[in-house]
Amino acid sequence: MTEQLTGDYDYVIVGGGTAGCVLANRLSEDPNTNVLLLEAGGNDRYHWVHIPVGYLYCIGNPRVDWMMKTASEPGLNGRSLVYPRGKVLGGCTSINGMIYMRGQAADYDGWRQMGNAGWGWDDVLPWFRKSEDHHKGGTDLHGAGGEWKVTTQRLSWDILRAFQEGAREFGYGPTEDFNSGSNEGSGFFEVNQKNGLRWNTTKAFLRPAMKRPNLRVLTHAMTDCLILDGRRVTGVALRHKDKPMTVTARREVLLAAGSLNSPKLLELSGIGQPDRLSALGITPVHDLPGVGENLQDHLQIRTVFKVSGTETLNEKANSLTGRIGIALKYALTRSGPLSMAPSQFGLFTKSDPALATPDLEYHVQPLSTDRLGDPLHPFPAITVSVCNLRPESVGHSHITTSQPDPQPDIRLNYLSAERDKQVAVAAIKQARMIMTAKALRPYQPQEFLPGPAIRSDADLLAETGNIATTIFHPVGTCKMGTDPMAVVTPELRVHGVGGLRVIDASIMPKITSGNTASPVIMIAEKAADMIRSSA
Repeated sequence: MTEQLTGDYDYVIVGGGTAGCVLANRLSEDPNTNVLLLEAGGNDRYHWVHIPVGYLYCIGNPRVDWMMKTASEPGLNGRSLVYPRGKVLGGCTSINGMIYMRGQAADYDGWRQMGNAGWGWDDVLPWFRKSEDHHKGGTDLHGAGGEWKVTTQRLSWDILRAFQEGAREFGYGPTEDFNSGSNEGSGFFEVNQKNGLRWNTTKAFLRPAMKRPNLRVLTHAMTDCLILDGRRVTGVALRHKDKPMTVTARREVLLAAGSLNSPKLLELSGIGQPDRLSALGITPVHDLPGVGENLQDHLQIRTVFKVSGTETLNEKANSLTGRIGIALKYALTRSGPLSMAPSQFGLFTKSDPALATPDLEYHVQPLSTDRLGDPLHPFPAITVSVCNLRPESVGHSHITTSQPDPQPDIRLNYLSAERDKQVAVAAIKQARMIMTAKALRPYQPQEFLPGPAIRSDADLLAETGNIATTIFHPVGTCKMGTDPMAVVTPELRVHGVGGLRVIDASIMPKITSGNTASPVIMIAEKAADMIRSSA
């Protein structure tokens, strides 16, 4: 028997992740507005969520990860990749790499040029600044006193500083700020942490707002589909701890379920490609062909180099005394390896000097494994990962059943575009070149992956299929725009459907040039203002 959820709500937010926590805070600032936040996962009160290196114990952990997988990828030699998504309040900000990155001014100016008025760099910069609490204080570019803490990392490694000097030898100099609109250059990533602990959107936005009587947060609440009256959404059907319920939204339902689950919910509700839905036994309600299309992600190529004469995490983590030292340092000072983001050092370069802006992002780490989650190698080494910031390969994510629980079919189509293949080969060659720098010679780097014997472009491309992996930045599946494949308007309203907006990474028409968590916070900030203005 289906029950009506108690309470009278103006807005129902589906998804308590990166965007949902921001929306819950901003919309409930108005005491005359009642807000319900539905989160299918649980709370974030799990110690490995908060210890920064705990991402290693969160990914693949069903307590906090939905544990999705991609389909077999032809461009990755038939491999299927694990595809972590946060199953917890705070969403992926509870399990991600904590790197604060906005992308490039050209990314947002490109959105505006695609017909999305109000989304250029100058338009979105105030929304980045609004929630920011930057460690250097407020400037024209950065905010101070906001909810989203941005700080420096609490450890350093000699080998990473040597890498920076080596990059300088080839013309890739340092930068003071990756977030000024141009991220070209090298430096240590700023992170979303406070006093050596992860700072997720639950701590930043949701927990303070939960003190308000006009905000209700319901965890373990799985949204099954939208409820429509004609082509207007009036509420959602959900299961709270497996008990079927419905809830009504007086004003709007706000989908903030992410790039995989927002299109999934649209399709389960009959919004999408009619033929695809009919084949699954779902009655089409509204023909919107772009739902689930335009899926983009950053593919990361992991090159590994053995080193000597310097300290890396491999030796520390593989010895009992090293592990004890790591634990003691964190317990006493909240610093050291347990405070590490997955990547400490970054470099933005161009795969082709003719490009106007960088299209490669390096994540350099003082550690190495065969693959994420595996034990660290028994020898000292560093990982020099490179990802293509502007992939031309595009995939899709679609439901395969009318039942709400199964994950969608996720197909990234990595390396399907010829340009992406060229960039992959150029990226490996560039990483190899930097590792020959004079500044790195004292550490005697020896290539381990992909391996010095792999030289030709064809062999490098083939080996990329074995060593490349996702960097977990899916976007674009409910893209914003005015063209026939757009799913939402520049105000993030779903085309042709009333009472419904999508507010998460899925609305990006093109992926940003960097890590995606903070751009999603910006999107939610801007969306909340548009919602309040229209109300």
